Amino acid sequence: MYSKNDIRQFRRRGLKPEQVDEQIENLKRGFAPVAAAEAATVGNGVTKLTEDEAQAAVRAFESRRGELDMVKFVPASGSATRMFKLLNSFRARYTGSDEDYLEYLRHKEPGTVFSFFQHLKAYPFYARLKERVMEDRKDLDKMLWKNQFEDILDYLLTERGLDYNHTPKALIDFHVYPGHTRTALEEHLVEAALYCSDGRRAKTHFTVSEEHMRRVKELVKRELKFYKKDFGVAFDVTYSAQKPETDMVSLDRRGELLRDGEGNVVFRPGGHGALIHNLNELKERVIFIKNIDNVLPDRNKEATVFWKKALAGVLLETQERLFGYMRRLERGKERGGELLAEAEAFLRERLGFRPAEGSVPADPEERARFLARAMDRPLRVCGMVRNEGEPGGGPFWVSVPGEGERLMIVESAQLNLRDKEQKRIFASSTHFNPVDIVCSPYNYRGKKYDLEDFIDRGQGFVTEKSYNGEDIRAQELPGLWNGAMAGWNTLFVEVPLATFSPVKTVFDLLRFEHRNVLRND
Repeated sequence: MYSKNDIRQFRRRGLKPEQVDEQIENLKRGFAPVAAAEAATVGNGVTKLTEDEAQAAVRAFESRRGELDMVKFVPASGSATRMFKLLNSFRARYTGSDEDYLEYLRHKEPGTVFSFFQHLKAYPFYARLKERVMEDRKDLDKMLWKNQFEDILDYLLTERGLDYNHTPKALIDFHVYPGHTRTALEEHLVEAALYCSDGRRAKTHFTVSEEHMRRVKELVKRELKFYKKDFGVAFDVTYSAQKPETDMVSLDRRGELLRDGEGNVVFRPGGHGALIHNLNELKERVIFIKNIDNVLPDRNKEATVFWKKALAGVLLETQERLFGYMRRLERGKERGGELLAEAEAFLRERLGFRPAEGSVPADPEERARFLARAMDRPLRVCGMVRNEGEPGGGPFWVSVPGEGERLMIVESAQLNLRDKEQKRIFASSTHFNPVDIVCSPYNYRGKKYDLEDFIDRGQGFVTEKSYNGEDIRAQELPGLWNGAMAGWNTLFVEVPLATFSPVKTVFDLLRFEHRNVLRND
């Protein structure tokens, strides 16, 4: 039973008690694993464009670019804490003793704390850090020479200085340019000008946590005039926060509803799958989706811009054919065997859906209605890179009970890898999901879909977390590009690895791909 205070808490978040009941049941029962039928590979769910085909797709996009209503959707709520995990761990245990210093010297390979300090001057945030230290009448170079590691990390990670531990990744300096640096957020604005502009205006939507909203808006307001001048387009930047009704309850180690010291129910964000509700509020016809940390400096943007346009061209061409079939099937004047066979082949080969054996009616009228229903969904084109060992999701054919097999992006955590066959299928995957999506939420009549209708609510994650030092069970909603888009028409297209260079740790900023201006380090 819930107390009156519990009910008030639920109501403030827009939740009903029965919705909390369902969350608790999911936490206790867990989610059934996704049933992968086979990995999607080139020629079997993944399209590999020839150079001529890619160029044609770019031209198709460019020819319609001036008339398209487009927006770039960037999930940017995440904190940068994980970027600095190793530095925080070092800071917590380093005492400055001779033993600690000798241990520090033992590990000099790339990706170590030693390498971080050795190359500190090469990091894009070095100039900002140096200025902050100077405000306290200190010299960062002298602090380095004196091995004052704790002080330097305090200035970098805590409120004493840049406070990167409590800064969203969107606001971290990523790349150095002559006379200035760019944050991850600013690089996305530049990308919007390069491929998500009709020639007059570039629209970008950032999802930002409430605690960081003010800082994000201040940065955009301060810097936008420079990008408008540099790229000759107006920027339309909008924001949204994850909705409180998507927050999740957790269970303590006794299996009881997790509460704080005052007896209030503890809520946690529902994960990036909650952002389907933010995406659902956008009105644009073409939406580019890309993660906040997957951006490159200008010298390496060419491949990214080309392939974003190519994916958009594939989307437009596929959508045009889809709408054509939908209109012809609806009219009913030409529902002959040839049209129905064409439409079914298009559904299987282009829209990522294989109906279950025997599920397609033989009667022409019923068959036409079946195909029209199967096609009547939002459309997404997802770039996929060759798997080079990156953790995360990939493209698979997934068995959907009562329907057939549908192309989906699946995380390893969603599969039962204790099952030998599922483990074999996962191991046979050749591609990785870099979150490189171009999509459209409209049907052939110009009506926008309600994207909540296409969520697979049977997908989700239950994970072990910690709260005040106590182990808890937490739930995340179906991932935005996993279960939240499970019911979409999906087309996978191979894109080059050069388009994928995320910054997951601070050391990634020193990778060659991210070095825009080579500095002495």
